[in-house]
Amino acid sequence: MGCILGIESSCDETAAAVVDDALRVRASVVASQHELHGEYGGVVPEIASRAHLERIVPVVERALSEAGIALSEIDAIAAGVRPGLIGSLLVGTSAAKGLAWARGTPFYAIDHVAAHLFAGLLRGRDDDSGAAAEESLPALGLVVSGGHTSLFRIASAIDCTLVGRTIDDAVGEALDKAAAMLGLPHPGGPNLERLAETGDAQALRFPLPQLANPLDFSLSGLKTKLLYEIRGVPQGRGASSSFARSVDDLAPSRRADLAASFQRAAIAQVVDRLARAADAHPVRGVFVGGGVVANRTLRRELSAWAMERGVALVVPEPRYCADNAAMIAGYAQLRRRLGDAGDDLSVPAEAVSRLARGEPVVRGGAAAKRVQ
Repeated sequence: MGCILGIESSCDETAAAVVDDALRVRASVVASQHELHGEYGGVVPEIASRAHLERIVPVVERALSEAGIALSEIDAIAAGVRPGLIGSLLVGTSAAKGLAWARGTPFYAIDHVAAHLFAGLLRGRDDDSGAAAEESLPALGLVVSGGHTSLFRIASAIDCTLVGRTIDDAVGEALDKAAAMLGLPHPGGPNLERLAETGDAQALRFPLPQLANPLDFSLSGLKTKLLYEIRGVPQGRGASSSFARSVDDLAPSRRADLAASFQRAAIAQVVDRLARAADAHPVRGVFVGGGVVANRTLRRELSAWAMERGVALVVPEPRYCADNAAMIAGYAQLRRRLGDAGDDLSVPAEAVSRLARGEPVVRGGAAAKRVQ
């Protein structure tokens, strides 16, 4: 069965999962912290890391129990070591390293962004259909999350070349900020999506940014336009500037229209960049991952685009879009398939993704080039 135990603690989800060598998820446990951060309107790093400390052992034990496997039967341990909140990362990374050292099993240090890319290959516990990643290669890779919006060319699981990225906010971050502008509670993105369902997505037109690299993304202009639509153009300069109105002055229908229009503009930019990338780099498939991919409108648009283009769309189930440990263990299995024996226990936790800055996803592996 060749199972790997994956551990994930990069932000505010404490997660553990067991994935076998056929990429079947034997168990996936996620302990969310939404209730701890809701009153602050976002994730508080110190609170997150303390919660991880309290939950990491029970979460790992529950994952092993649900998988029906003992720790002694685990072939390797994997942990998301980058990117994320460094205090949170240290909890999961330290736990995984400790287990690997104590058991004498291989340790895989996983880049969270790479794990998102291939999360669509994960399968159910009883699914024997086979996960044929190679059939969709060469491919494009798209990660759309709260911290990352990036485009890649994919030759293999460890050969991913960065071709486009956001120059300011990630799509998920922009959706969260738009939600805050509209007075919606944490978590912003899902609440914005719910509000958008009752609005007119054509009520407000947003520009499609034209950048030096046509595969890059930019969301800052969209946010500014939304702010001015909600509160008016500020009067005065600097600290003395003021807005004519607040979000409370908007009718509920107008708030819904703005939410739907902003969401539509953000998704339109994602599909536009993907189409440009496919024109520049003809491929057989597209691997998509990241928390924002749980958004139903985005999934519909991506599916329609892929069908029109005649390319395979490899997209995760919604439960594997947000942060989870199944994608961590699954990506470790893909590395192992390629003959990768794992990483040294000295590999550090890092706040920034190597892959998203254009560096090799695996040290010593096929080099991923920087954006030209």
